[in-house]
Amino acid sequence: MRAVIYRENGPSDVLKLVERPVPEPGPGDVRVKMHVSAVNPTDWKGRAGRPVAFGEQVPNEDGAGVIDAVGGGVDPVRTGERVWVWLAAHQRPSGTAQEYLVIPSERAVALPDGASFELGADIGVPFLTAHRTLTVHEGGPAGLGPGALDGRTVLVAGGAGAVGNAAIQLARWAGATVLTTVSSPEKAALATAAGAQHVINYRTHDVVAEVRAVAPNGVDILVEVSAANAGIDVDVLAADGVVAIYAGNPGDEVSVPLRPLMAINARWQFVLLYTVPEPAKAAAVAAVSAAAAAGAIDVGEPVGLPLHRFPLEQTAAAHDAVQHGAVGKVLIDIG
Repeated sequence: MRAVIYRENGPSDVLKLVERPVPEPGPGDVRVKMHVSAVNPTDWKGRAGRPVAFGEQVPNEDGAGVIDAVGGGVDPVRTGERVWVWLAAHQRPSGTAQEYLVIPSERAVALPDGASFELGADIGVPFLTAHRTLTVHEGGPAGLGPGALDGRTVLVAGGAGAVGNAAIQLARWAGATVLTTVSSPEKAALATAAGAQHVINYRTHDVVAEVRAVAPNGVDILVEVSAANAGIDVDVLAADGVVAIYAGNPGDEVSVPLRPLMAINARWQFVLLYTVPEPAKAAAVAAVSAAAAAGAIDVGEPVGLPLHRFPLEQTAAAHDAVQHGAVGKVLIDIG
């Protein structure tokens, strides 16, 4: 089988296409014939800066395919099941950029009928991260579903990004009023397609004034991509509101005023999917699977997430596309 590997961290040219034996599933494992692998920012960042722990590493956490073999202790009925794969390469040497992937059975989740492999490949990091950001408010809920966010107002910073897009789709499915910020008319169109009801171009409009015009009492949940927005976040939060920040672009420090936030009992919640508590991950997997089964989430231009596709042998170019800020979702076609 073909697999992409790297044996040392560095730029994308450390990625090499090699031939490997088809792996056999062990106890508790399934083998997935991969159809699509997805590239997330953490994939290229890990390749570029994290020492290789296993001698060689197959990159990419997310993907989708079909189970073609199962190991001991796994119900044989799973053979032939369409699945989406999440955190395949986390603390493991085998990511999704290969033709066959052996992975613990619980990391290969049934892909609902009607959901495409492209959606399956996008569910992992973006949707599970987005679910966590939307479920850390003081009043819950712990898991999303229709009506779970009724009466809540959500502001998604960077609504044209992959996590931003996922947060918009999930928040609308759960009943929230959704606002988002973007940096251009083109990105505004994408965020609108995702389902945002109020889109603010932060380069041309006063974000605080625009948010307060829609939500005079402030926003309950702020899905944040940048520490640089802390001043705006403080000014738009409602009482008991939460800022759920999942990235630090363009910096790694945040500074906020103490007393104004004490006065409204505000919370800053930092989110990294890899270290999210297991019960919260399980709730996210269940919720996004339900959303996919309901047809409430999708990928592609019609829902504001354009797809950029590469063959397996161009995995390095796919990593570069994400690193250089491709707007939309970068996918690798495998089978």
